[in-house]
Amino acid sequence: MSQQILLIEDDARLAAMVQDYLGESGFQVTVAGSGQDGLDLHRQRQFDAILLDLMLPDLEGLEVCRLLRTNDHTPIVMLTAKGEPMDRIIGLELGADDYLPKPFEPRELLARLRAVLRRGNAPKEGKILRFGRLEIDPLAIEARIDDRTCDLTAHQFKLLEILANRAGRVLSRDTIMNVLNGENLSAFDRSIDVHVSRIRAEIEDDPNKPRRLITVRGAGYVFARSQD
Repeated sequence: MSQQILLIEDDARLAAMVQDYLGESGFQVTVAGSGQDGLDLHRQRQFDAILLDLMLPDLEGLEVCRLLRTNDHTPIVMLTAKGEPMDRIIGLELGADDYLPKPFEPRELLARLRAVLRRGNAPKEGKILRFGRLEIDPLAIEARIDDRTCDLTAHQFKLLEILANRAGRVLSRDTIMNVLNGENLSAFDRSIDVHVSRIRAEIEDDPNKPRRLITVRGAGYVFARSQD
């Protein structure tokens, strides 16, 4: 069965090109021409991933991203007209999994779409990791502190899982990218740092003074072995 993709894009020519190209690659693409139409379709149907333009005629794309993320973890790839760094950072903080600046090559869009789908559907180890009050459950794709479920995207959870499975070891950004099967995270500025910031907001008692996920200046990140 074809994977279902929701494309929220008001440029009819671009939407038709993406729909045709992804259709030839085996995807079923549904197009919404406005943010509200996209939100309505998302509530009505189950999609495997969402391609979201940030420049929409009604709602801002960042607001659509925030609303999509309220109770859902469907992978989101943002499509940005200018590639403004602040828009990218805000979008990632709101829960987007990746972004692609316009104009883009259809092949790159296909590669990024497949990457976020792989991350969301990759098989998980069954062992629950426990660090004090923090539990990381790969099967449920969930991190919990006490009885609270942390609000993380599939990509953020994967980063957390990679670091937790190597607790006590300093991992550079290059090492993290290699563990992620070579996916091109370097294609957007400081993406790992942005996702780490989001993870800290969910798992740290004080994100400004992290005790679980620690930065080693000039080297990378280390997940602490012993935690409260």
